[in-house]
Amino acid sequence: MIVGANGSGKSTLLRALARLIRPEAGTVTLDGVDIHTLPTKALAQTIGLLPQQPIAPDGVTVMDLVGRGRHPHQQWFRSHSTEDDRIVAEALRATETLELADRHVDELSGGQRQRVWIAMALAQQTEILLLDEPTTFLDVSHQLDVLDLLAELNRERGCAVVMVLHDLNLAARYADHLIVLGEGRILAEGAPATVLTQELALEAFGLDAVIIDDPISGTPMVIPRSRQHR
Repeated sequence: MIVGANGSGKSTLLRALARLIRPEAGTVTLDGVDIHTLPTKALAQTIGLLPQQPIAPDGVTVMDLVGRGRHPHQQWFRSHSTEDDRIVAEALRATETLELADRHVDELSGGQRQRVWIAMALAQQTEILLLDEPTTFLDVSHQLDVLDLLAELNRERGCAVVMVLHDLNLAARYADHLIVLGEGRILAEGAPATVLTQELALEAFGLDAVIIDDPISGTPMVIPRSRQHR
């Protein structure tokens, strides 16, 4: 898992990886092939993207929206198969949104909508999943549920997960490889234990902080100093 944190270039990086924009320099390759030379359907079967603020069509139900994740795997003359229905139901269960299947997306809370969008991304069943701040609108409990789900997807299905997060402690807990962006450039990258330092927190985030071991995960935990404790 790669997690990008901070910096104006974070979403631009994901958009370049998803072929929504061309990089200003260099190329983005997939298995050694420039992604801009790949057929759109082939790319959609390999890379899934969940943007920061996705927009659902008016009047679409949860089941219909999640079902759209199956489109890259279907022929133009075929409708949903039994296998598609099974995968959609599995994605809904995994995100705890199965009971919302018949609801209209525009009736849902922000947190419910976010979980439904993640369900659609899961239903796409790609080898690579790009997510721009997937924990937006979620309470702490559901943030952990979503990140646990993505970690399981990475571990058990071998899906590469590329995520942008703002929460440094969640990034440190869930990332295998951490990239810290600032002012459109990479400030540091590597294992969280080597990347997250007091010096980096100050440089990248203007944050005066102490770094300790998370008592649960053993990963770095960033403890900011308030003015009254300096």
